[in-house]
Amino acid sequence: MHIKTGDTVIVQAGKSKGVKGKVLRIMPKDNKAIVEGANIQTKHTKPRGPQQPGGIVKSEGAIEVSNLMLFCSTCNAGRRSGVKFLDNGKKVRVCVKCGAQFDK
Repeated sequence: MHIKTGDTVIVQAGKSKGVKGKVLRIMPKDNKAIVEGANIQTKHTKPRGPQQPGGIVKSEGAIEVSNLMLFCSTCNAGRRSGVKFLDNGKKVRVCVKCGAQFDK
């Protein structure tokens, strides 16, 4: 996958298009990710006693990874990522446009 947990991404398609947020969870089997503040879904819950009152719960839903793009803080925009090998042999993700590293 081109994104990892903790990355800042921009949603490129869907009802949350243009939303910038942090990746909370990756689901590689489903090829989906959960982004903070994007694809908000509401769920009505029944009361389950005095400790758990009923109500409406809002939570983030999963988004297809192909609809997400890494956010480059140098370019201040969503950019494609490439791979670069450092002198010590470590592989890092870089911005295709400006060459800034996504992996710190």
